Amino acid sequence: MATSDNKLADTDEKIFIGKGEETAWLTLALANRHGLVTGATGTGKTVSLQVMAEGFARAGVPVFAADIKGDLSGISEVGEAKDFIVKRAQEMGLTFQPDQFSTVFWDVFGEQGHPVRATVTEMGPLLLSRMLDLNDVQEGVLNVAFRVADESGLALIDMKDLRALLDAIAPDSSKKGADEGEDPLASIRKAAQSYGNVSKATVGTIQRQLLVLENQGGAKFFGEPALTLKDFMRTDRDGRGMVNILVADKLMQSPRLYATFLLWMLSELFEELPEAGDLPKPKLVFFFDEAHLLFNDAPKALMDKIEQVVRLIRSKGVGVYFVTQNPIDVPDKVLAQLGNRVQHALRAFTPRDQKAVAAAAQTFRPNPKLDTARVIMELGKGEALVSFLEGGGTPSMVERIMVRPPSARIGPITPEERKAIMDASPVKGKYDTAIDAESAYEIIQKRLASAATPADGTGGEGGGILGQIGAIAATIFGTNVKRGRLSTGQVIARNVTRSVTDKVVGGVVADLGKSVGGSVGGSIGRALVRGALGGILRR
Repeated sequence: MATSDNKLADTDEKIFIGKGEETAWLTLALANRHGLVTGATGTGKTVSLQVMAEGFARAGVPVFAADIKGDLSGISEVGEAKDFIVKRAQEMGLTFQPDQFSTVFWDVFGEQGHPVRATVTEMGPLLLSRMLDLNDVQEGVLNVAFRVADESGLALIDMKDLRALLDAIAPDSSKKGADEGEDPLASIRKAAQSYGNVSKATVGTIQRQLLVLENQGGAKFFGEPALTLKDFMRTDRDGRGMVNILVADKLMQSPRLYATFLLWMLSELFEELPEAGDLPKPKLVFFFDEAHLLFNDAPKALMDKIEQVVRLIRSKGVGVYFVTQNPIDVPDKVLAQLGNRVQHALRAFTPRDQKAVAAAAQTFRPNPKLDTARVIMELGKGEALVSFLEGGGTPSMVERIMVRPPSARIGPITPEERKAIMDASPVKGKYDTAIDAESAYEIIQKRLASAATPADGTGGEGGGILGQIGAIAATIFGTNVKRGRLSTGQVIARNVTRSVTDKVVGGVVADLGKSVGGSVGGSIGRALVRGALGGILRR
């Protein structure tokens, strides 16, 4: 954006946010000290978020933001010189010049953006328990399931893997004391019980909660190819930061899924990125809209995790900006980490509202010229009280400003514009097709199928020449599972077996299917045939 006063242009060191009696600047070197954008509905939070996102992108800093209402998608299109925008710019001494920013759209449901997936193992038992709203006992059983999966070499990739594993660890009174020959899942059940009592009732409750999550569309989030977070940290050909927008209007219908998903992303960034120290600008800025959903009814273990991530992720070069209505929505320990503040108007109609206004005023460094609590209730649309870190990281005195107008479009884009952006996306084709790799579900089904196959050396896991080849390869190269993916040994064992199978099994698949189905009988026989031969038939 050009300006008639060069002193108000964005620089390599700071972003121009707005102007009142004083000019408000966000220093890039201090932007990873996190921030907070608050205000009542309709007071301009989304516009402030867009102005900040545009400033970071100009500075070459990639941005991630959740788009709750669809309004933020306009950042991808050229802004319009509407009268109120031009007038606001002129009042600040700016000459409005339309602009647009390179954007990538993401969508957990894969409808309005590229699909976002994670493996069950990557999500982990703590966050998954939060997503499923499990109590302490149920969370304990889920932890047991993850431990057994690690020890048994069972990769947990999607929901059917987790369901199959939970079924496997549930006690079966009809097979109590059975060995591996009588019960192909005996080793899994025994391993689970070694960590304490795993009751069938508790497993059943977890399974029902998984069904609720599936009905909300959460099953689409688990699978492969899993998201590579470095795809968020791109710049375009002009050196500007890419703006990553999570389409969240449908996702917000499941608030717990939305909040847990964003927390998972933060946790992954924290775990994967190396220490960076003090940088001249962040590696990535993460805007967390409707942040109160993250903290509502969160158990202590999860709150400790959130506080740890917020406190330490700045050393990885990531800035986190929470967007919510009231400052009291954010716990004090987290609030203390948010050095850059933008406060839009609040209304004090109830005792709780009055408490929120007082709390908001107290979070700012006082300005003798302002009655902060009174001004918060008087702010007009587009106005804000701001305090940004300066100098050695101390907050500036609170100032009343008018937020500058965005350069890109304000408001949503059309479906045709969205499609054109996705067709030109740098990650087009990378995540759009799901992959169903061999994992816990397939392995467990093979064990069950092998128990139903006659021991004639022609079937069963570990039986016959095919099983022996796979076992040798797995022994040589190891069977460790990391982050929900197959190890070198597992991949080689699978590929060697497939290669031989393609040449040997083609002529006998139909006969073997009839044999297995006939020996077991009925619907159970057909289910086992699907488990044993489904992968071969698909290939």
